[in-house]
Amino acid sequence: MPPTTLTATQIKDQARALGFDLCGIAAATRPAQAEYYQQWITDGRHGEMGWLARDPQRRTDPQQVLPEARSVIAVGLNHYQPAPTRRGRIATYALGEDYHTLFEEKLAAFQGWLTATAGGSHKFYADTGPVLEKNVAQLAGLGWQAKSTMLLNAKFGPWLFLGEILTTLDLPADEPARDRCGSCTRCIDVCPTQAITAPYELDARRCISYLTIELKGSIPEELRPLIGDHLYGCEECLTVCPWNRFAKQSQELRFAATASTQLDLRDYLALSPQEFKQRFAGSPILRVKRRGLLRNVCVVLGNIGTADDLPALHRALSDEEPLVREHAAWAVARIRERTTT
Repeated sequence: MPPTTLTATQIKDQARALGFDLCGIAAATRPAQAEYYQQWITDGRHGEMGWLARDPQRRTDPQQVLPEARSVIAVGLNHYQPAPTRRGRIATYALGEDYHTLFEEKLAAFQGWLTATAGGSHKFYADTGPVLEKNVAQLAGLGWQAKSTMLLNAKFGPWLFLGEILTTLDLPADEPARDRCGSCTRCIDVCPTQAITAPYELDARRCISYLTIELKGSIPEELRPLIGDHLYGCEECLTVCPWNRFAKQSQELRFAATASTQLDLRDYLALSPQEFKQRFAGSPILRVKRRGLLRNVCVVLGNIGTADDLPALHRALSDEEPLVREHAAWAVARIRERTTT
């Protein structure tokens, strides 16, 4: 029975057995980027993501999350999938089932193994907890936080889900990953909305992922044309990264594109509230709700749509949601402008 001293090899072997692609260990210390994070919040660059501003001291101090925490086990799961051929781009991570469910299942199993093998107290998070996960992942050697602010790994590129287990076990820490971006600025140069304001700095309020997912209201008109054909999320800074050449397709079948993420844009506009819930049950897209997805559809059609899309947009002008009606009117005006000049 526990306690038993665990080695890093045992922990990483167990992570692989559970299906994680990467695993590393870091000391449960205050991240070096804690002060920058505090200033980022003070400057309001988190936009409407209010949970990021709640109790920032706790988010930067593992001891406030799990008293007597000594170590953090960081894990990564490759989610790369080829993009389906369709109008309107959906971020790779959202093509299949909601990764939170799968990740939490694996982390719960990992935590159970830790308790049974070595005792201690533990707390796990899958992109939802008060942890600066990219900072922790870099400390644990999983990769480095790039100029885009995303985590890069030399073997998998930028296509990783991150999770962590805080533990009171005193475990051997890995060497932190070193920055390997060099002089490259491709991610900065390609950003359609110039959301990457400087190397390693992001203004979320301009990020297309924020605008199409986290922003709940109207998308600012001056930013709508810059969204292009991004329907849900944006991966411009990922796909242009030179480290992307090492990307490998995920072996996790639950991340594969579902039929619902391969519909045409006009089909989304025809979805009733009930049909939307049925279509996207178990999908990350459910979180933006019907009005958010249809808002995004209208913006994309306003940018790339043709006269053939006007009947569907005209029907959307009578939608029950004011948010959808507003963006449909904008899209109709944009298409008419393109097709009559």
